[in-house]
Amino acid sequence: MDLCVFCEIINGKIKARKIYETKYSTAFLDAFPLKEGHTLIISKRHEKKIQDLNIEEISDIFTTLHFLTKHIEKAMECDSSLIAIHNGEKAGQEIPHVHIHIIPIKKTDKINSIHSMFIRENFLDNKNDEIWKKITNNIQTEN
Repeated sequence: MDLCVFCEIINGKIKARKIYETKYSTAFLDAFPLKEGHTLIISKRHEKKIQDLNIEEISDIFTTLHFLTKHIEKAMECDSSLIAIHNGEKAGQEIPHVHIHIIPIKKTDKINSIHSMFIRENFLDNKNDEIWKKITNNIQTEN
């Protein structure tokens, strides 16, 4: 495995402005923030995608997200935040280690919805039915 900057932070080899830590996650200010208060929550175990973590790890990370978001928004004097997970390289993940961005958003910020990031694909109802069947069949096969 190549050196992972997040693993190096977890192991104390790279300094970070840690703000919170649990059994399965660590949260710190992003070293290259997009906005003031931009925070990352990372899994302590090196995995690339959220589905590679176990239920306890996922629960811990999302409990941390729930806890920290209100404190970050209050500290940054805002009432909204952008929460993002890039789940894999093709989804824009720059560091191949599970992490969640919390980016505080102020009233003066110009933010676009997720729909502005993509060109909308128009599917016919039968195509959506086909997609729905593929996903639900996959779920049923696993259970």
